[in-house]
Amino acid sequence: MASPCEVFVNAEPKAHAIKIIELAESEALRIEKKFSRYTTNNIVYRINNAKGKTLSVDEETALLLDYADQCYQMSDGLFDITAGVLRKAWQFDGSDKIPNPLDIKQVFQHIGWQKVKWEKPYLTLNPGMEIDFGGIGKEYAVDRAANLIRQKYSDFTLVNFGGDMAAVGTKNIKKPWEIGLQDPNNMESGLIAKIELSHGAVATSGDAHRFLLKNGRRYSHILNPKTGWPIENPPKQVTVMAPTCIEAGMLATFAILQGSEAESFLAAQDVEYRIIY
Repeated sequence: MASPCEVFVNAEPKAHAIKIIELAESEALRIEKKFSRYTTNNIVYRINNAKGKTLSVDEETALLLDYADQCYQMSDGLFDITAGVLRKAWQFDGSDKIPNPLDIKQVFQHIGWQKVKWEKPYLTLNPGMEIDFGGIGKEYAVDRAANLIRQKYSDFTLVNFGGDMAAVGTKNIKKPWEIGLQDPNNMESGLIAKIELSHGAVATSGDAHRFLLKNGRRYSHILNPKTGWPIENPPKQVTVMAPTCIEAGMLATFAILQGSEAESFLAAQDVEYRIIY
C-alpha cells in the first residue's frame, strides 16, 4: 500500500482480535500483490507489458477497470488510470527540477483512457501505454478488508490503510473512533480537527508531502492527464466522509482535480468534508 497500515479492534480476548487483524492483513497483501505496478508477474504487469496485444482479465480486475472507466467519465477525463506514465517526466522530490516540456510531450502521447479498448473481459492498450490502479487501489483494499471482517465478526473495528479508513462492527461500541487531521501547512503543529467515525469511511487526498517549488511557485504532484502538467491551485488537503472508502476516495480525488473549484464541487455532493488550502 506504500504507506503504514493498521487495524484497531475493540475485542476480547486478544487472540480473537488478532484473528480479525490477520484477516485484514491477508486481504491487503493479496490486493497489493495482485494490483501493484511495482510487482512483476501480476495482472497489471501483464497488461502493461502486453505490447498492444489483447488480454482477457479476471472478474475482479474487470470490476476495477469498470470503476476506473466510470471515474474517467464522471470526472470529464480528469481521473485517468493511464496517466501514471507521467512519472517518467515528473519527479516530485521537493526540489526545483521542473521537467523539460519536450519530455512531458513525449510521455503525453501514451496517455488517454479514450485510446484504450475495453470490452469486458478484453482489454487492449496501445504499445507504450500503462494502467495504474494507485488512485483507487488503497480505498478498494480498505473496503474489501472491512467487508470480510463484517461478514465474520461484529466487533467494533477500524481499518486504516495510509489514512484511508473504514469503521465496521456493532459490538463493544463505547464511543466512536476519533480521527485526527493534521495541518498540511504545518505538519508539526499538531491536530487542527477531529472526526468521529462509528460507521462508514473516510479518505484523504492531498499534496502536502509531494511537490516541486521553483521561483516561489508550487507544483502539485496531482497531474492533469489532459495537459501533462500539475493541476493549478489545488487544495493542500481534502478529507471526505462517505458510506464506503472507495466513494470517499473518489470524491476527495475529484475535488483535488477541480483545483480552485474544489470546495464548490464538494458542497454540491451532499457529503461531510474538510478542505485546507
